[in-house]
Amino acid sequence: MDVTDQLVYEAPQVTDRDVRIATWVCFFAWTFAVYDFVLFGNLLPKLAADLGWSSGHSTGVNTWVTAGTALVAFGVGPLADRLGRRKGIIIAVVGAAVASLLTAFAGWLIGVIAGVGLVVLVLVRSLAGLGYAEQAINATYLNELFAHVYSDPAKARRRGLIYSLVQSGWPIGSVLAAASIYLLFPIGGWSLCFIVAVFPAIFMVWAGRYLKESPQFVMRHRAESLLADGRTEEAHALAAQAGVDLSDQSTPLASAFKGESLRSTVVIGIAFLLNWLGVLAFAILGTSLLTAKDGKGIAFDSALAILIVSNATAFAGYLFHGWLGDQIGRRNAIALGWILCGASFSGMLLAPNGNFGLIIALYSAGLFFLIGPYSALLFFNGESFPVHTRATGGSIINAAGQVGAIIGGLLITWALNNGQSWTQATFLFGCLPIFASGLIILGARNVDPRKVRLD
Repeated sequence: MDVTDQLVYEAPQVTDRDVRIATWVCFFAWTFAVYDFVLFGNLLPKLAADLGWSSGHSTGVNTWVTAGTALVAFGVGPLADRLGRRKGIIIAVVGAAVASLLTAFAGWLIGVIAGVGLVVLVLVRSLAGLGYAEQAINATYLNELFAHVYSDPAKARRRGLIYSLVQSGWPIGSVLAAASIYLLFPIGGWSLCFIVAVFPAIFMVWAGRYLKESPQFVMRHRAESLLADGRTEEAHALAAQAGVDLSDQSTPLASAFKGESLRSTVVIGIAFLLNWLGVLAFAILGTSLLTAKDGKGIAFDSALAILIVSNATAFAGYLFHGWLGDQIGRRNAIALGWILCGASFSGMLLAPNGNFGLIIALYSAGLFFLIGPYSALLFFNGESFPVHTRATGGSIINAAGQVGAIIGGLLITWALNNGQSWTQATFLFGCLPIFASGLIILGARNVDPRKVRLD
């Protein structure tokens, strides 16, 4: 057996059991990360009331937090392309748990030293960008594992539906966050809600031991190590046998803006950015919109009930769009969902205040078509990049969402401070960008859901 054959033999052998374990671990990792990520937005009205912030000030603080989140999320992708997908998942979830614990401390510090405490809060919540970045690593990791066990066309067409179960951690995590506020807030205030989010990290450190590294990453990494040692012929022979392309030796960040990756980075990134203006308006700041007198005028407890019901609807949205992407292509499923989302939220804003049934129906439909397509989008990201830039490309697009949230936060803050109502602000800077994102995503390269990419 020559050196190349030995290296191929040493590559991780992925079985159906390995993929099942990875799927469950990634599901729980994303659920726990989402719990912390959305908790801050859901508790923002209570935090603002406790600290005496106006609506404009609270959304301004959230904008600074979002800016820090984007920077942290952007850096996780290159890290996962260097250290591996498995380590990236563990770092992301543990980092989010640490951010939750520190949030409780930062809130106390604001009460003692307002200015310094506010800076600490922004820095701490920026660290929560590790949790947000976890979804991009999940998609990269599972995309590569699925390619080894769902290789024939019939099985390949079920990948989107299976991944949608993992991505459904978003509405489940959101429901858990809303439920924890309902149960824990009366006992220990908003700080207790954040402290509870620390404990899942213990489970994730233990569960991470059972994850196998992606064979694509391992073989690319080994081939690059051979190149670095000057064993060029062996490196290219190993890469050829593993189906990995070594022609691009640029850094993953540079490669994301070259060749086939450029179109995916730019088009999907812009669509993702615009859509996150809507995510900020209706998912992150949903409680503020629903409870504001110039919004929908709903009591805080009733608003939490709406979030629980509508996020359960979003869970169904994940499954539906995951399945639909397997049938008509993920790009087309995303575009259709986001266009219908813009129409649903527009109807909700026009619905008369006090009509609780109509508001909850349209808000639920909006989240169904807003959040649901992300099960297709995150997997679509993995299909749109080669292994060398897959995590980095996904993280750039993922971070672009936070840039969109920054822009949305600035625009909504400006609108509220200049006399516009929550209803007007969220239509202009929520509904319209969602419509635009559904049209722009059609400019991305469509991918046949029956085909599996190993490179």
